[in-house]
Amino acid sequence: MTQPLPPVKLDILSDPICPWCYIGKTLLDQALAAQPDHPFVVEWHPFQLNPDMPAGGMDRREYLEAKFGGKDNAVKVYAQIAEHAAEAGVEINFEAMQRTPNTVDAHRLIHWAGLESKQSPVVDALFQAYFVEGLDIGDHAVLCDVAERAGMERAVVAKLLSGDSDIEDIQSRDAHSREVGVNSVPTFIIANQHVVPGAQQPELWTQVIADIRSQLSADTDTAETDNESGTIH
Repeated sequence: MTQPLPPVKLDILSDPICPWCYIGKTLLDQALAAQPDHPFVVEWHPFQLNPDMPAGGMDRREYLEAKFGGKDNAVKVYAQIAEHAAEAGVEINFEAMQRTPNTVDAHRLIHWAGLESKQSPVVDALFQAYFVEGLDIGDHAVLCDVAERAGMERAVVAKLLSGDSDIEDIQSRDAHSREVGVNSVPTFIIANQHVVPGAQQPELWTQVIADIRSQLSADTDTAETDNESGTIH
């Protein structure tokens, strides 16, 4: 009988307007669905691709052309993203996406969802709203819809969004991640020790879980040997 694995923290730095984060979560979900006894306890953390984005966001085409140095480069970058999304089975409706929002409020919502153990449903709903439905996830009404869809209390979220609760905390956590060297997302941190950057294939996560299981087995064998010999660490 396979020994149950102890919980292992998997911290994910992400931005809900990042297509690679959307793809990376989908690939991770595929791996975890195939191994329901996986050890990971997932927590999502804020990282803004555009910390200086105006509060009301920007026209998406203008933003992308400015970010990538013109229309041609933007088209090339997003052609690559579209290819990887298709390979991962990820739906992205590029035509529907008209604005690139400021994501501080979306990150606040993810933070509050964590207090109710609903982070993953909220993250899923944000990706769905932005990449599939083409909604402005900087808009408070949209965020309230997302929260309600994930099982949160709409009225409570609306009240929180109307104030400035946790804005400084989100910005501080974002800045701290940059200070310690994170410069792109998604970034996965396993057991607060091992950093895995980028959207990774399910095979990598399968191997990580196998490595954790192997390490657990080795630790158990060592402990049993020590007990037999009377060694105490």
